[in-house]
Amino acid sequence: MSGRAPDLGQVGIWAGEADRYPATVLREAAAAVEELGYRALWFPETTGREAMAQAAMLLSATRRTVVATGAASVYARDAVTTVAAQRTLDEAFPGRFLLGLGISHPALVTDVRGHRFGPPLATMRGYLDAMDAAPFGPPAPAPPRVLAALGPKMLKLAGERAWGAHPLGMPVEHTLDARKLLGPQALLAVTQLVVLDPSRSRSADLARAHAAAALPNRLTLLRDLGFDNAESLDDRLVEALVATGGPDDIAQRVREHLDAGADHVSLHVLTSTPGEPPLRQWSRLAARLL
Repeated sequence: MSGRAPDLGQVGIWAGEADRYPATVLREAAAAVEELGYRALWFPETTGREAMAQAAMLLSATRRTVVATGAASVYARDAVTTVAAQRTLDEAFPGRFLLGLGISHPALVTDVRGHRFGPPLATMRGYLDAMDAAPFGPPAPAPPRVLAALGPKMLKLAGERAWGAHPLGMPVEHTLDARKLLGPQALLAVTQLVVLDPSRSRSADLARAHAAAALPNRLTLLRDLGFDNAESLDDRLVEALVATGGPDDIAQRVREHLDAGADHVSLHVLTSTPGEPPLRQWSRLAARLL
């Protein structure tokens, strides 16, 4: 990528429940993330707000924060529209928008969007080809993009055709492998699931529920990483997928990812009240990590 790379810092926030917040609450949450000192705010695209419109909302609510899609579905917009939106946001907010692209999931693509779900690698490669060939009026370098990548083939593509990769919800062992596949120069921005509660017994059920939700499309990869009985979702695997404990415990997991080769770790803080931004948890983590 030839455009200016945004400064994500080492630790950011992944607002996985952003679509649950009313717009006024979302803008206030984004401003709070910036005030706490986080340099990057990531959000997903599923069945809620359209990603580019939501990015504009978040960028307008902040002054310095990098806003990143983690990740915008390639089935939601054609490649020409994506390029136009990406470059428009980059022009309006220089160096503050990062486009993360993802293949999404078959159920969302077919049942919700009504498209045919194609082979992931070929679909992404073709989409990137179309993006690179897309016209856009105002002359400007192509802004950076990252790919939501878990498997080795998609990770290699991210290293070849993007600024880097954005793996979501994988253990530190995956970060080690991802860095090897990407090479030393590509960005590796991982997202870590977090339950901030010093009482492991109170956090166990919440952590296990989210680990179970993440398991289906990660099962083969987790087995390859040495979690031989991944389908049983034992305590070792739950702890590997979801970091639990106090701020020091979460800081240790962040350090493990960074030592394994990550450049940036975004934190998806899980709570029992997903309709409310976890402002208190974000604040406690910022005091320890920033």
